[in-house]
Amino acid sequence: MRLGTRRSALALAQSGHVADAVRAATGRDVELVEVTTLGDVSREALTALGGTGVFVSALRESLLAGEVDFAVHSLKDLPTAAPDGIALAAVPVREDPRDALVARDGLTLGELPAGSRVGTGSPRRAAQLAALGLGLETVPIRGNVDTRLRLVTDAQVDAVVLARAGLSRLGRLDAVTETLDPLQMLPAPGQGALAVECRADDAATAALLAVLDDPVTRAAVLAERALLAALEAGCAAPVGALGEVAEGDDGPEVYLRGVVAAPDGAAVRLSATGSLADAEALGRRLAADLFEAGAAELMPERPSGSGADPMPSGPIPPTTQPGERVP
Repeated sequence: MRLGTRRSALALAQSGHVADAVRAATGRDVELVEVTTLGDVSREALTALGGTGVFVSALRESLLAGEVDFAVHSLKDLPTAAPDGIALAAVPVREDPRDALVARDGLTLGELPAGSRVGTGSPRRAAQLAALGLGLETVPIRGNVDTRLRLVTDAQVDAVVLARAGLSRLGRLDAVTETLDPLQMLPAPGQGALAVECRADDAATAALLAVLDDPVTRAAVLAERALLAALEAGCAAPVGALGEVAEGDDGPEVYLRGVVAAPDGAAVRLSATGSLADAEALGRRLAADLFEAGAAELMPERPSGSGADPMPSGPIPPTTQPGERVP
């Protein structure tokens, strides 16, 4: 079986993990096929590239062309619009979805002096850092994990914010000086999760890959991505979301938190709960509440072709959770 993957160290680590799981579960040989994507070769900011799909399109083209049998993506990179001819065969068990701080001198976020330079290529992270009111300066950066960590060791910035899951998969958790609480910073929708895709007409491969699927992770990220889609936002938008599955009065339920933030620190945060079976509807309902609370005023104009699904037609019932506009 040929597994399509990006060439970065993190992508190869993620794909290697999936390849090992497929070998163990099916006894099949798996060969990694490296594919270069636009996001890998361009040094422009993700927002300038359109954000959504820049790490995904080339892999999907190789899949549809029959050059690979399945592909592995960071799920947060996937456009929310369903692609023609491609099926999401599995969402494996998720790594820790939270963001992590890597700072000079072992400092935590609260210990960084006002005026400290914090590197991030994510509008979501930059906006939520501004919302904390700590007086930090955010610096736009690009590059792989090692490149970003070197910015701290070379004193070009005082700290960087990265996905904890990526550091874990690369064996670099020793660099983390603080794992950020979701109360401070909600992660990107789908962060920490992987997406395993195959051709929609390849039932045999889909059946083999289905053993990797984790229903709890799939329900959580489905709610998060439904919120993102309903907001008509791409993966580079200043939107954070985190779905967590816990036991409720009537069985397992998804507790979903969402935030839309602006560069000046204004933010709208809301939460809602719903059953696993209604995870997608839960995400749409919370998006409707975010709109009602003023989120649309904080979001930049969406670039054409972002790949986000449109807001579904028809009334969406409100959640019962109160919202709060955070200045």
